[in-house]
Amino acid sequence: MRNKRNWKLEILGILLGILWLLPFYLMFVNSFKTKKEIFMDVTSPPEQWSFDNYITAFEELDFLQTLFNSLLITISSVVLIIIFSAMAAYALSRAKSRISTVLFFIFVAAMLIPFQSVMIPLVTVFGQFEMLNRGGLIFMYIGFGASLSIFLYHGALNNIPKSLDEAARIDGANRWQVFWHIIFPMLKPITVTVAILNIIWIWNDYLLPSLVINKTGSETIPLKMFFFFGEYTKQWHLALAGLTLAILPVIIFYFFAQRSIIKGVSDGAIK
Repeated sequence: MRNKRNWKLEILGILLGILWLLPFYLMFVNSFKTKKEIFMDVTSPPEQWSFDNYITAFEELDFLQTLFNSLLITISSVVLIIIFSAMAAYALSRAKSRISTVLFFIFVAAMLIPFQSVMIPLVTVFGQFEMLNRGGLIFMYIGFGASLSIFLYHGALNNIPKSLDEAARIDGANRWQVFWHIIFPMLKPITVTVAILNIIWIWNDYLLPSLVINKTGSETIPLKMFFFFGEYTKQWHLALAGLTLAILPVIIFYFFAQRSIIKGVSDGAIK
């Protein structure tokens, strides 16, 4: 009976896997076709595998510059979110007082505020101080990503006994050394989780860059893809080639980081 159930679950898993991979197959196969071939048959392989669509999409997307913009914004934002959120959570968890409790609940409450309610005032204020484009976008991501990150770090720090801090202070370490040399390495599982959540959000975000980026050459991949699809809406062979190029960095990142991602999420769940 148990083997029969396993067999049924395996069949179901294979069918779900095929269903999940079908859109990627259609995107990849049709990115090599001509416009005529796509309208004739969507599912069949192309008559001739040509990279002409990718060359055109690569040039029109200004892919290297756009990729650099996305990498710069994502990496800078995530690194700064991790640093500031970990330090803020450590201070709030160790300094138990009414003020620290109120500040923590303010950060938690900030997660409930919808972005749409603050986006226009936010962009207006930043525009007055000329803090738009890449630098301003990174600054905004730090602010919007801090609440959830502090909440996650705070929960992990509550499971680390204060006796470790006290023992390190007795050995002569100052508070800065205690945090970076003892506490922060113990937060590796939750740090991986925080990094994954923010990378996925920032890399795929379209709304905030569309409001903040107003300088040609500073566009992120989602923003550039929006303009690209607007130009090539009916030329699906070029649009699908551009879309394949856009998701390629994420696939490569996950391929090389999958062990760390799975380990970090599982360790974070256990802790």
